[in-house]
Amino acid sequence: MTRFGERRGYHHGNLREALVEAAVALIGEHGPAGFTVAEAARLAGVSPGAPYRHFRDAEALLAEVALRGFERFTEALTRAWNDGRPDPSTAYEALGRAYLDFARREPAYYAAMFETRIAPEAHPGLLVAGDRAFGVLREATERLISRLPEGKRPPALMVALHVWSMSHGIASLFCRPDRSRRKLPMAPEELLEAGLLIYMQSLGLVGGR
Repeated sequence: MTRFGERRGYHHGNLREALVEAAVALIGEHGPAGFTVAEAARLAGVSPGAPYRHFRDAEALLAEVALRGFERFTEALTRAWNDGRPDPSTAYEALGRAYLDFARREPAYYAAMFETRIAPEAHPGLLVAGDRAFGVLREATERLISRLPEGKRPPALMVALHVWSMSHGIASLFCRPDRSRRKLPMAPEELLEAGLLIYMQSLGLVGGR
């Protein structure tokens, strides 16, 4: 921990980045509830008062971690969607897998994004970042349902919210890297794929069109 502080501390002009990295490390180890500004300062190798030069309180620091998480999340979802290639249905499935993969690979960021009870409205940048991530899913959903006859297209926002909720539920229950993860007799990706298939079939997007 001392080496972390020496490498990233304020004396090297990287206090803000050092604090964000420390917060990510602490959230990953203890969860959002185990995070404090004082502990982040200690891990970053600076005095307890130093963080307040950049963040007014613990929520502001957590909001910054969540914002960066959403930025990473958006990048991951965008890569998976790949502008609907090779075809919208296949790309949409890849989008779901990318959601679960992010929750598994970046548990600290995912926790900051969804488990800190931060009001996005109080942090405009965080609100924009979250909307941008959801926007990838909404755009993909619009592309997918555009293949249906005009009079049979469900609201894209409703479908996107349903898929988001399904993905988030599976990620939260079955992709956690800690002891609270529920056991599942199949891969989470298989569960999501099956759920999406049933849902898409009900809309006439796959099978029996």
